[in-house]
Amino acid sequence: MKKSAFLIGALFATAAVSSAQAQDVRFGLRAGANYSNLAGNIKNEDTYNNKIGFLGGVMVNVPVVEGFFSVQPEILYSQKGFENKPTEFTDILGRKQKREGDVNFNYIDVPVLLKINAAGFIVEAGPQYSYLLSSNNETKTTITPALGGAPSTVEARDKNDVSGLNRNELGYLAGVGYQAENGLSLNLRYTGAFSDFVKSDDNSYFDGDLKNARHSAFQLSLGYLIGGK
Repeated sequence: MKKSAFLIGALFATAAVSSAQAQDVRFGLRAGANYSNLAGNIKNEDTYNNKIGFLGGVMVNVPVVEGFFSVQPEILYSQKGFENKPTEFTDILGRKQKREGDVNFNYIDVPVLLKINAAGFIVEAGPQYSYLLSSNNETKTTITPALGGAPSTVEARDKNDVSGLNRNELGYLAGVGYQAENGLSLNLRYTGAFSDFVKSDDNSYFDGDLKNARHSAFQLSLGYLIGGK
């Protein structure tokens, strides 16, 4: 959490200095939705489905070339994760398994975007730091023994445990959009991670299926920069 607090403080400090030097620095708000899933080398990949989550937060736009090129740091609360498809598969012990329920990861995302505005049409991209705040695993697993017998249903234990997850994550964000003169914008973005979110020495999380998994999400959001024409 110290890294996250440092980055957040640095961004606001940069914004404060910039605002003292440039009258055109603008603060704003953003809200929208993630359409998230997992990328990477995932075992039993067909059992993991996309899910929708909320994103929202604040931003600062610092002009570099007035009206055309700017730097835009943002601080966003972002819900990511996946939905278990009720698809049956065979585990390493020969048992039939079927998982159901959502898995939610709540993050603070801090992208720092380079933004081009060409007559309202936006192209933006940059690095992103993310910190995992919490997790909620609502998975229920139905297991049928390999030699037959009655199936049993097991709920996830320690639903909020994040000890097996990497809480710090580096990634990237890129997108396009349109921004009106009044500061209102519509943005379509894609964000991904460079690193796996499960710790490399953890083979128990989802039976090791997600050991090489990374977060991935499309984002659709509305932004508003205060002080438009």
